[in-house]
Amino acid sequence: MKLCGKEVPPLGLGTWKMGGGYFSPSYERDQEDVEAIRYALSRGIRIIDTAEMYGGGHAEELVGRAIKGFDREEIVIITKVWPNHLRYNDVINSAKASLRRLQVEYIDLYLIHWPSSEVPLSETLSAMEKLKEENLVRCVGVSNFDLPLLKEAQKYAKIEADEVEYNLYNLSPERELIPYCQSQGVHVIAYSPLAQGKVIKDKRVVELAKKYGKPPSAIALNYLMKRSIPIPKASNKAHLDEALEALSFSLSKEDEEYLRGRF
Repeated sequence: MKLCGKEVPPLGLGTWKMGGGYFSPSYERDQEDVEAIRYALSRGIRIIDTAEMYGGGHAEELVGRAIKGFDREEIVIITKVWPNHLRYNDVINSAKASLRRLQVEYIDLYLIHWPSSEVPLSETLSAMEKLKEENLVRCVGVSNFDLPLLKEAQKYAKIEADEVEYNLYNLSPERELIPYCQSQGVHVIAYSPLAQGKVIKDKRVVELAKKYGKPPSAIALNYLMKRSIPIPKASNKAHLDEALEALSFSLSKEDEEYLRGRF
């Protein structure tokens, strides 16, 4: 599949809680987190998702360190601007700050992290289009936008993706958002694809894991990959290896319905 003009596998790596939490950096696991990102890249992952809010920007710094030595033109870096930076000049400044932390010349996909009722979408997306004109950003998108908000955003810019919570415990995007995105050529990026690990313990997921001879996480991710780009966080090699198994098979339609009927 193509994302922002680059051919990539339909599975990415999330970095939430790498480098700290909400605007609060933590440096205790820096080496482990950098190694986890580098291992993902070495195994063929080409989409790395981060945000200026994650660890107060420290997650971006870790991504910047981790991608050194890899071909930048093969990697899609996604980062996001927080709602308190959605005014025109703030968007420009936030993007440039993210570029510095990432140590890259451009961001592949720049997202509005959450919608804001205080700043017009036209103003924010105008700034993001300016970033595209200056080649600081390749393409733009949104996150946590419902269908009406997505349609409004499309009035002001070409929207490459909408990143939303989507997992087997939250199939609501399948009702309207995903069909619309598919009709428009807008990628759906699925965060929390394993519902913080809850999904992999579900009886039916475990049952299908035995049937296919795959880890439960691969079953859940393979289901989502038919309609989205899941971005699980995998902070150790074993978890990442299990997630990557999702690329090696395809659930039957009957088994997809079996899962869908459960949740």
